[in-house]
Amino acid sequence: MKNFALISIVACAVTIAVSSSPGASPDQEKAFVDKYKTAFETRDAAALEAFLYQEGADPAILSFYKMMQSAEAGQKISKIELVELTAEDIKKATAPMDSPTGGKVCL
Repeated sequence: MKNFALISIVACAVTIAVSSSPGASPDQEKAFVDKYKTAFETRDAAALEAFLYQEGADPAILSFYKMMQSAEAGQKISKIELVELTAEDIKKATAPMDSPTGGKVCL
């Protein structure tokens, strides 16, 4: 269950990152997913970190995401896919929430 939760968090972050770049072709999406899966399964921390949108990010939160992203890296991913965000997903991701370091943040 812990592994599923971690992969869900990472998949959500990856999905948000990909969804924010409109117009990706199916081939580009497949290449993106394959690259992520390879980086995760080979425990390539630098490649995994490259998937995180870092511009303007709170360093403490970014550090947390890096830790969560690589915590179980090296394990086999049996299934990973990109899915369209629902209106509710977008609403939740863009809603300001309390930051662990103080203030408000959005995904």
